[in-house]
Amino acid sequence: MTQQATAPVVRRVDARHRYEILVGGERAGLTAYRDRDGRRVFFHTEIDDAYAGQGLAAILVQQALTDVRASGMRIVPVCPYVAKFLKKHDEFADITDPVTPEVLQWLDGVLGR
Repeated sequence: MTQQATAPVVRRVDARHRYEILVGGERAGLTAYRDRDGRRVFFHTEIDDAYAGQGLAAILVQQALTDVRASGMRIVPVCPYVAKFLKKHDEFADITDPVTPEVLQWLDGVLGR
């Protein structure tokens, strides 16, 4: 088996407000977002148990944040995993906005929580 055949693929699925990571064509995880005023608010990241421990969450989030940068948007890391990732990857600091009570209230309303 070659490395290319098993390399994970990240895709943005706008209709579902998320990025998905695929391994061998199967969805292995996702990071969910909602957009507000030129900011992509990430609120949840998960990797399926069958794919745990392979570093897929880091690959997923890095590629998602790279896509946000390319689109000219900013990042708001409500998701604890995304926030933790950003602390270790300061290359995204210039496009990261703080999580505010206003953003949390807006997100709760959008998600119906």
